[in-house]
Amino acid sequence: MNNRALLLPLLLLVKYVSFSQVKSDKWLQELLYKNASPSLKGVLDSADTYQYQLIYTRIDRDKKNNPVFKNYYLNVDRTRYFNPASTVKMPLSFLALEKLHSLEQFGVDRNATMLTDSSYSAQTTVLTDTSSQNGMPSVAQYIRKIFLVSDNDAYNRLYEFLGQQAINETLWKKGYKDVRITRRFVPMSADENRHTNALRFLKGNDFLYKQLPLTSNISFDFSRKILIGNAHFDRNDSLIKAPMDFTTHNNVPLEDLQHMLQSVMFPQSVPENQRFKLTDSDYNFLYQYMSELPHESAFPRYDTTEFFDSYTKFFWFKDGRRKMPAYIRSFNKPGWSYGFLTDVAYIVDFKNKTEFMLSGVIYVNSDGVLNDDKYEYEETGYPFFREIGEIIYNYELSRKRKNLPDFTRFQLDYR
Repeated sequence: MNNRALLLPLLLLVKYVSFSQVKSDKWLQELLYKNASPSLKGVLDSADTYQYQLIYTRIDRDKKNNPVFKNYYLNVDRTRYFNPASTVKMPLSFLALEKLHSLEQFGVDRNATMLTDSSYSAQTTVLTDTSSQNGMPSVAQYIRKIFLVSDNDAYNRLYEFLGQQAINETLWKKGYKDVRITRRFVPMSADENRHTNALRFLKGNDFLYKQLPLTSNISFDFSRKILIGNAHFDRNDSLIKAPMDFTTHNNVPLEDLQHMLQSVMFPQSVPENQRFKLTDSDYNFLYQYMSELPHESAFPRYDTTEFFDSYTKFFWFKDGRRKMPAYIRSFNKPGWSYGFLTDVAYIVDFKNKTEFMLSGVIYVNSDGVLNDDKYEYEETGYPFFREIGEIIYNYELSRKRKNLPDFTRFQLDYR
């Protein structure tokens, strides 16, 4: 082989490495390895297999209680695709509350009745909501269900309220250039996902406002092919012996999810143009339902044998047999789909005056087949989050703080 033939793959390798954006901090890696069980060490040693990414955010307070953040990363790469699943419901909840302020002149707020009509193929109507106190659907009720149990239909309705084009353009404008939200969580074509329903808002029996059907004309960059696995089942339950194509699926890098959560929990900590335009009432509403547990909810009311305390709390807590301590709250949004598990959390221990942010993703699909409902969530995925959370929490308990935090803003009444 001549030197020129050898040079081409070398140049391709250099190009790949030069554009690689992997972030890892030796300190975080050593902390985890030092305290990890043999099973966790096995996962940490197999980064290519499990495709995990972790962001631990240490928070210190100054004398005025202002937070100071320090991020530590392990295997974080914003160019490595993972399916964000239900984590996309978090920014849509923020955007929905933001959009409502543009409708205040019509008397529309988060508690106004929102009726969804059918305006295009594959669309469905929503005229009632038996889970709400008054039996009617609203933005507020959809957001409650999103954070309490990660309700898919609630996400679809906020997607329709916002419209595909506004969702993406607004997030891009806030600096989240790599975000791509293209679809509802229901079988639809790309064209059908570009069209959203007509909506009507009412207060009691009084008509307030009608939103006409929206059509998205936005252009997405699908030039990078994203293929995962070695086989998959299609929507007709036929086995396709080829990777699953995620090129046009939703995409949100883990760093962006972490930053979005930080921007809502600590709005003053990010530049103004990156914040969601929310009021104190909006923030308090979000804090309530991002941290509330299913058994604490009256409307909706949930069967707690299915929707147990830690149903949507992966870090440290994800265990159906384990009660969450009353003095600890996780303000978070998880996601699970296609073998990917994700959680983005701000965790507070009110008794021990401890706080931190923790975000992570892992891929657990040993057979390489997608859509077969055979993923190692219970065996590998949830234990990974639980143990990582325990290690970081125990470290935080041992860490000395110059100034103890004042958590008044996050102390809520869940009765």
